[in-house]
Amino acid sequence: MLDLQLEYQYMKDDIDAAIHGCLEHQRWILGPEVQELEENIAAYLGVKHCIGCSSGTDALVLSLRALAIRDKGQEYWDRNDLIITTPFTFTATGDAILRAGATPLFVDIDLDTYNIDPNKISEALRSPLVERIVGVMPVHLYGQGCDMDQIAKLAEDNGLFVVEDVAQTFGGTWKGKKLGSIGTTGCFSFFPSKNLGGFGDGGMVSTNEDDSAELIRMLLKHGGKDKYDVQHIGYNARLDTIQAAIILAKFKYLDEFNKRRFSTARNYNDGLKDFADIVIPSLPLTPGEEDSKHVFHQYTLRLKNLDRAAFQKHLTNKGISTMVYYPTPLHKMEVFQEKCEIFGEQANAELACKSVLSLPIEPLQNQEVTALIIKTLSDVLNDSESAISQG
Repeated sequence: MLDLQLEYQYMKDDIDAAIHGCLEHQRWILGPEVQELEENIAAYLGVKHCIGCSSGTDALVLSLRALAIRDKGQEYWDRNDLIITTPFTFTATGDAILRAGATPLFVDIDLDTYNIDPNKISEALRSPLVERIVGVMPVHLYGQGCDMDQIAKLAEDNGLFVVEDVAQTFGGTWKGKKLGSIGTTGCFSFFPSKNLGGFGDGGMVSTNEDDSAELIRMLLKHGGKDKYDVQHIGYNARLDTIQAAIILAKFKYLDEFNKRRFSTARNYNDGLKDFADIVIPSLPLTPGEEDSKHVFHQYTLRLKNLDRAAFQKHLTNKGISTMVYYPTPLHKMEVFQEKCEIFGEQANAELACKSVLSLPIEPLQNQEVTALIIKTLSDVLNDSESAISQG
């Protein structure tokens, strides 16, 4: 699905120089590259503050913890406090809410985008649950932004915070604004497979709020400005200097790589648009437009009337990798049983879990490879003997 060795060879001189710089200065904890990365990404996003941390998951937890201190004057949210989010996402999104003391309130997704449905958020805010809802955590899934106009308006009207989960969408935009710059905070992951990834775990929080930024910086360093005299229950959640250096080296390639991903997605769509048994992603824009850019962390199909396991097996046998993101909705997982609340039916999320399938879309994937994948899928879809049809 992703050839990191190929990416390394493409940027080898920059990455090797960055690592060598760290070997020379030996400032491994909060070295100069951490601050430089924070400043560069803050400028890129157009926000006042960026704070590097140890992972995308910790970025979510740190944000929620800081907002509990700011809004409730206590270290953690209460279990009675509800944070609206999607059940169609990676476990970390819901888990961060639990770790911050609150309870996830799952609402269904829009099946066209796989993102949380703002109309369902609106319905939840008109229900008796509104008295307990404190915030919204939209997840910009697969590289596509949520409808931040509606979400921001609903949050403003109801006095809620918005924590954007931007783990899969670095560089994406919503109506000209960089994702991660619209909510109260934005939370990014530098996991190696992300659009901007390091050589291990890493994360970042973006915000325009001075008080939130100060609290997050305290929490990630054991809970205080002075680690020997702390005010809060904190973490050891710093971003490693060497990871910051590597991410800095790769950062200058981000926009180029996102454009390459978009181009591959467009080629996939052109080659697969005529098959009735699959639903391809929508491509409303062309590269370079600054409205609402999809950055295609994943290229995800939805299968109709097809046996996904059989379809995957046929592709695997022909040398084509695929992945399912995600096979189980959060509200069906054991960890969330009796620890979440569900608003209405989750039919779209449950259908997506049963029918989505992601194809390779790495930034250095050449057109010949993409054409081969398209031809292989076309052959399987056209093969009446392939036994991939359901029923």
